[in-house]
Amino acid sequence: MSMTPEQAAWFRDTFARLVDNVDAALLGKREVVALVLSAMIAEGHVLLEDAPGTGKTSLAKAIAASVQGTSTRIQFTPDLLPSDVTGVTIYDQANKRFEFHRGPVFASIVLADEINRASPKTQSALLEVMEESRVTVDGVAHEVGRPFLVIATQNPIEQAGTYKLPEAQLDRFMIKTSIGYPTLAVSERILVGAVDRNPSASLKPVITTRAVGEMADLAATVHIDPVVARYAAQIVEATREASATRLGVSVRGAIAMIRIAKVYAAAQGRHYVVPDDIKLLALPVWAHRLVLDPEAEFTGTTAETVMNNALADVEAPLARADA
Repeated sequence: MSMTPEQAAWFRDTFARLVDNVDAALLGKREVVALVLSAMIAEGHVLLEDAPGTGKTSLAKAIAASVQGTSTRIQFTPDLLPSDVTGVTIYDQANKRFEFHRGPVFASIVLADEINRASPKTQSALLEVMEESRVTVDGVAHEVGRPFLVIATQNPIEQAGTYKLPEAQLDRFMIKTSIGYPTLAVSERILVGAVDRNPSASLKPVITTRAVGEMADLAATVHIDPVVARYAAQIVEATREASATRLGVSVRGAIAMIRIAKVYAAAQGRHYVVPDDIKLLALPVWAHRLVLDPEAEFTGTTAETVMNNALADVEAPLARADA
């Protein structure tokens, strides 16, 4: 059953109130907020590559407060162990049985700060939970619940002592984006209210965590015409055939695009996806998944260049693709 126009209107209004609420803490970053919220409702995860002090922690806390959820922050360091992330089973002598003690990954919004500073072994602790929303310890699976959003950050400047994220892990992030520095006008507003060190604490919840799950289920019913799906597949194929890439967009990446495009369409009040949704989301959803040929990278070619070339080469369908 496809989403109705009335349901699309409700989704748009609810989504707009969420963006307004989170932006009240972040100030002036509505586009980024909308993108991250879209990823959350599409049940994906976010990689933020940004300089320190741009509001990444505030973003995570504001989203959690807006959906009546919980938030945790994990500071990734070289000595962090996988069990420090997922949790550990400990023998309780009083009860004479093993009990699982949950790690910080059991929260609605998990901020994995400077994820590339931890060892690959510790980074891999997030692979299962990001893909399946559960943690398996000693053969027992533990669900993390809905919503579940990992916001991982990495500093693009200080690379000494870091471990590059492997392609398998990058592919599990639905989008990669950055918050960036605020404009001058917004900076003035921030400085005027600088005494408030935790603006998200004063935020009122907009919806419940259960309602987020309902929005996710509703977004899945947004109609996507085979013509639009074919357009997305053609762009994916173009990234694989590009001479500058060793690896193009994966099947997981193609599926992630359809999921988040449906959420984005519903957030605009539409019950169907249009080609412009794919074009708008192409860079944040697909660019970080590309593995460039070393020679092309040496000559200055970037993943963004490959994506823009693919978008230019594939002609977008003209017909409206509603249900």
